This record gives sequence, C-alpha cells and structure tokens, in this order.
Amino acid sequence: MLARSYLRASTSEQDASRARGALEAFAKERGLRIAGRYVENESGAKLHRPELFRLLDDCEPGDVLLVEQVDRLSRLTAPDWLKLRAEIDAKQVRIIALDLPTSWTLAAPPDEFTGRMFAAVNSMMLDVLAAVARKDYEDRRRRQAEGTARAKAAGLYKGRPENKPRNAAIAAMLKDGRSWQQVIDATGCSRTLLTKITRSLKPKPEEGAA
Repeated sequence: MLARSYLRASTSEQDASRARGALEAFAKERGLRIAGRYVENESGAKLHRPELFRLLDDCEPGDVLLVEQVDRLSRLTAPDWLKLRAEIDAKQVRIIALDLPTSWTLAAPPDEFTGRMFAAVNSMMLDVLAAVARKDYEDRRRRQAEGTARAKAAGLYKGRPENKPRNAAIAAMLKDGRSWQQVIDATGCSRTLLTKITRSLKPKPEEGAA
C-alpha cells in the first residue's frame, strides 16, 4: 500500500520536516511504502496549501495520506474543513495520523464490514480533532492578541525581529533566477514571505518621475 507523507509547519522559522523520521518509522513498521513527501510552511488555518493539494492530485484511490497529527492537516474553519474532506473523500484517500490510533487500522484493513466500521469511527474522530485543532488555534490567536495589546499599552511591543541573514539569502536566490519552489525547498520559507521579498526587489519609481 502506498503512503504519501504530509509535513507542515506554520512559519518559515519552524522545521516542517521535523516529523519525517517518525512518519517513516511508522510506515516501515506497518509495511507502507512512502511514495512521496510533501513539505510546506503554511498555516493550517488556510485552505490554500499548494503542497497538500499536489499530494491529493498525485494520489490514487486507496492511497494513504500520512500525517503526524491531525492539526498538521487542518486548523480550518468548519466550511473549509468540509471542502477539504470532500476533496479527500472524492480521491478515496485514507488519512492516518500518528496521534489518532483509530486510524492505524487503515494501514491494513481487515474484512469489508470491520474495515467500514473502523473507517466510520475514524471519520468521526477526524472531525472531532479538526474542530479541537481549530478551537486551539483561535484560543492561541486570542491570547496572542491580548498579550500584544497589553504590551502596546505598556510601550513594550517591538514586533517580531526580522531574520536578516535568511531574507538576504532568499533575495540572492531570487536575483539568481531561482524559482519559488526551489527557494521554498532550500529555505523552508512561506509563500507569504516570498511575496514580500519579491516586492521589495522591484525597482521603485524615481522621485519626481512623470
């Protein structure tokens, strides 16, 4: 059975490939063959994630989408989660998450009846954990906003410091003609950051020009 591992981190400062070893050990233990590894630094709260949808495009019916935790797959709102689930269901992809033991049986389903029962239970648990992941995301955002507001009120807020060496390296790669995907693969940066740096490289109109 083929598996495709999905590794995601929210920001370019985080290591999206951190869980690769755990996923590959799990796959080896259960006789799954890793057919592809899809890595990106994008927020799980966004539905637009190019590598996730490239993974789904590459899948054949019955393939496994392997993740470390359900929140690596989704911190989406309910409507966006339903859209993603519809895409996954249409491709007949099985989701196995290391933090969801009910999903492990999908690596080697038993007879049809038992397999369908486990699939139904797993589907329900996925929905529950996706909802929990979204609530956790919203709670953290609220706490961060409250902390920022208190820091601003006290005159202590400085914002996130810029990673100047990394951004300079990204700018150099872009000037050298590297594609966005090559830069992402090399640095693990997000498309949002790439957009910002690309804009900064565009020549500014001269002052007073007509």
